[in-house]
Amino acid sequence: MDVLTDVIATMRVGRAKFTRSRWAGSWGHRFGPYPGAGFHVVVRGSCWLITRSSAPVRLDAGDVVFLPHGAEHGLSDHPDRTVAELPPARDEDHAPDDPDAHTHLVCGAYRLDRGQAHPFLRALPEVVHLRARPGRHPALRAAVDLIGADVVEREPGAGAALPALLDLLLVYLLRAWLEEESLRVPGAGWCAAFTDPVVATALRHMHRTPAHGWTVGELAERVDMSRTAFARRFTTLVGQSPIAYLTWWRLSAGARMLRDGDETLAAVARQVGYTSEFAFAAAFKREFGAAPGRFRRASGP
Repeated sequence: MDVLTDVIATMRVGRAKFTRSRWAGSWGHRFGPYPGAGFHVVVRGSCWLITRSSAPVRLDAGDVVFLPHGAEHGLSDHPDRTVAELPPARDEDHAPDDPDAHTHLVCGAYRLDRGQAHPFLRALPEVVHLRARPGRHPALRAAVDLIGADVVEREPGAGAALPALLDLLLVYLLRAWLEEESLRVPGAGWCAAFTDPVVATALRHMHRTPAHGWTVGELAERVDMSRTAFARRFTTLVGQSPIAYLTWWRLSAGARMLRDGDETLAAVARQVGYTSEFAFAAAFKREFGAAPGRFRRASGP
């Protein structure tokens, strides 16, 4: 697995929840706040994104909006409304389907485990808006086109296809944001960390073999740098020291194993680099505020 795949797999829980809707005339709805990440895909027509913290933003066909922190916001046919003025969106599988509608949307949310949110996701802005630009982000555009085909044409099997397409949407929109952000602020933050040959290599080592007894010195040797220079470069781009990040990753990987599997605590501890289940349990409780057993029970079905 690459690091971005790990980022998504560690924090997402279950499939995306979504609604398909078509709107005509005067309309508007309020979404969130919610313990997840919201998204909107404008399949046809246009509308306005309204938030409490910034000016309204026009959304056109092909645009994608991602709200990684579940911030309260609204969608409307006009920009002259506040979030508070909009009625809450209905929590239904199928919103009204007006045959004369000029705006077609797919809206929904990914359930996220906030306790395991990767530092990259915590660093994302309140709103990620990716415009439909010819020639830009072809993979994201392809996913949007496929989603649009299933929503507009109502092809057989759309109910099975859309959840899988929304999984792809999450991956492609994060890739697209990284690409745009790396152009806007080159050489800074997680955008640089994912592509920097030194830091990206160190991250891959940590993610692939968290059970290994990594030290700053060994990681520096693997990337052919001095210990001091490596530690400084890693901390600058990631925002944490190598060992602090490694500890976080081990505990997050352990949390995913506890949530999704049935291995013993001792087995989980070994797989993420702890020599005893007691050391793992103590570190886990400091990070997540609950003992591993309690966390597993709370995360169960």
